[in-house]
Amino acid sequence: MDTLKFKIQQLSNQYLNEIINLRRRFHANPELAFDEIVTGDIICSELDKANIPYKRGIAKTGIVAIIEGKNPEKKAIGLRADMDALQITEKSNADYCSKNEGKMHACGHDVHMASLIGAAKILNTLKDSFEGTIKFVFQPSEEKYPGGAILMIKEGVLQNPLVTTMIGQHVHPGIGAGKIGLKPGKSMASTDEIYITINGKGGHAATPELIIDPIVIASHVVIGLQHIVSRMATPTVPTVLSFGRIVANGKTNIIPDQVFMEGTFRTVDEKWRDEAHKLIKQIAENIATAFNGSCEVFIDRGYPYLLNDDKLTAKIKNYAIDYLGSANVFDIDLRMTAEDFAYYSHTIPSCFYRLGVKDNSKNEILNLHTSSFDVDESCMETGMGFMAWVAVNELKENVE
Repeated sequence: MDTLKFKIQQLSNQYLNEIINLRRRFHANPELAFDEIVTGDIICSELDKANIPYKRGIAKTGIVAIIEGKNPEKKAIGLRADMDALQITEKSNADYCSKNEGKMHACGHDVHMASLIGAAKILNTLKDSFEGTIKFVFQPSEEKYPGGAILMIKEGVLQNPLVTTMIGQHVHPGIGAGKIGLKPGKSMASTDEIYITINGKGGHAATPELIIDPIVIASHVVIGLQHIVSRMATPTVPTVLSFGRIVANGKTNIIPDQVFMEGTFRTVDEKWRDEAHKLIKQIAENIATAFNGSCEVFIDRGYPYLLNDDKLTAKIKNYAIDYLGSANVFDIDLRMTAEDFAYYSHTIPSCFYRLGVKDNSKNEILNLHTSSFDVDESCMETGMGFMAWVAVNELKENVE
């Protein structure tokens, strides 16, 4: 395996400039969920050039490529990258800045796709060196409910051949390029969207005695719902309840009839998740009633928490230490962000690890989902090489 590791590292270095340029093409042409047409064209073009077979149009815009090693029926594993961008206007002077106004790869999906193609090129070159089959899953719509993962699963992405392990990676702006972070067990939160409409009775702001002020009610609802986190959640169960949008379409002297609120609820315990949904509805309705108003609560149930299989994650940590050295492998904490990779993790043993993308020469951290997000592109040498290394080790694990 040392010879194979050297070959993978050598190919990763050889392909680096090509994969950086590919990442820049993705970055300059961001597309939103289920609209990844140009993105898909680029992926398919690269697969065609490498003579890697694939199927397009899974879950609308998804793509699955397959590489068979020796004895392809021995085992099949999956490697996944997400494809969609975010509705963010990029602020950058880079040559590869987004050409699509209001759309940006601000979550690293461009890195994920380019790294996965790099891994495919490496593994295609070395396919006589391993046994089994590898599926390369290019998944649409990670950023938008219901998410592309659940739809690809329903359309059979884990079948024919049967995938027994799914592996994915995600950029981490707080970890330096060339490094990997892992967390076994519950590693990311579930995520639900909360929509609340507060109904009051609008009127002139100077005659509050004649109105039922939905803005005041909404203010009490926001504060009251935080009671769920601070006083009702078990301290050992991480919980987040945040509101990011409150719309009260009045004026300085006009109180509106309604206020619209949008937020998110996140946790890592399904029983508590269900209980909290009931509490959100109950508390919001009771507060509105207490102020002579009313409210409607709709909770759109999103992704489950992400569960990294303990045994698989421990193995991948060992692969990382072998490939990168122990100084470049980190244990990381639970994150309250969410990912629809979670659907794979609740279906088959899975591991979703973090790829360091921070420029090690700078202190600045360019955070995800911001207009200034970017990466140290040297990270893709690790991104493609380590994923290829994980794949050959996982296939070897099952056939010896």
